[in-house]
Amino acid sequence: MTPLMTQLHETSSFIQSKIKESAQTAIILGSGLGNLATQIQVEFEIQYTQIPHFPVSTVEGHKGRLILGTLNGIKVWVMEGRFHFYEGYSPEQVAYPVRVLKLLGVVNLILSNAAGGVNKDYEVGDLMIIKDHISLFSINPLIGKNESDLGTRFPDMSEPYAQNFIDQAKVIAAKHHIKVHEGVYVGVTGPTFETKAEYKLIKAVGGDVVGMSTVQENIAAVHCGMKVFAISVVTDLGIREDNNVITHAEVLEAANAAEPKLTLIISDLVKQIS
Repeated sequence: MTPLMTQLHETSSFIQSKIKESAQTAIILGSGLGNLATQIQVEFEIQYTQIPHFPVSTVEGHKGRLILGTLNGIKVWVMEGRFHFYEGYSPEQVAYPVRVLKLLGVVNLILSNAAGGVNKDYEVGDLMIIKDHISLFSINPLIGKNESDLGTRFPDMSEPYAQNFIDQAKVIAAKHHIKVHEGVYVGVTGPTFETKAEYKLIKAVGGDVVGMSTVQENIAAVHCGMKVFAISVVTDLGIREDNNVITHAEVLEAANAAEPKLTLIISDLVKQIS
C-alpha cells in the first residue's frame, strides 16, 4: 500500500470508529455558505484539527468541521469548510477529503462555492449550476503516481458534472421559483482576485464564472467514480467598467444573502438523488 493510501485508510478508519453508520451523499460548503449546516440534524461532528492527516481550514467563512447527520430525511456528510491551493496546500491535500469520503462510502458529491461573475447576464446573488469547468489555470490533483486503488490513470472528463443531477436541480429551482443559470466554471489558483485583463481572458475562453476552488475536488471525485453536482453563488461581478474593487467581505455578504435559495435546491436534490 502506498503512503497516501495508508494515510487515507488511517483517516477513514478513525472516522468510522466514531460513527454507527455512514452516508452515500456528501456536501462541501464554500465561503459564506456554512449556514446550510444549521439545517442538518447532527448525529456526529468533529473539528478538522482532530482528524488524522486532515488539512485545516484557514479562510474566514470556513468553520472547519465534518458533520454526519440528516438533511430532508436523508443521511449526509457535510464538510463545513474546504481547502484551497492558495492556502499553501498541495493539490493532493486539497483532494484528500474527497478521497476520504470515498472510503467512507460516498458515491454522490455536492459542491458549492462563491464565484465571480464573468457572464454579463449574471447579477450578484444569482445561482449558477456548473455544467462544465475549465481547469487550465489550476494544477491537476492527479499529477504524479496514479493511485490505482482509487481510479484509472486517465479518467474520462466528458461529463464531470452528472447531467441527471443538473436536470433534477433545474426542476427543483423552477418549483421554488428560483432563477438559476447553467454555465462554465473557471478554476484559478488565487488568492488574488482577477485583473480586468484576466476577466476578459476568462470570458474569451468560455467561462461564465471564476473561482478558486471546486475544480480539484471534482477531478478527484470523478477519478474515484463519484457522481458530482456543483453550484456557484455569484458574489461579485468581474466584468464591470466602473468600480472593480472586490473584497472578501463583499463575497461573504453576497453568499450569506443567497444561501436560503441554495439550501432549498440542495436539500431537495439530496432527497431525489438518494
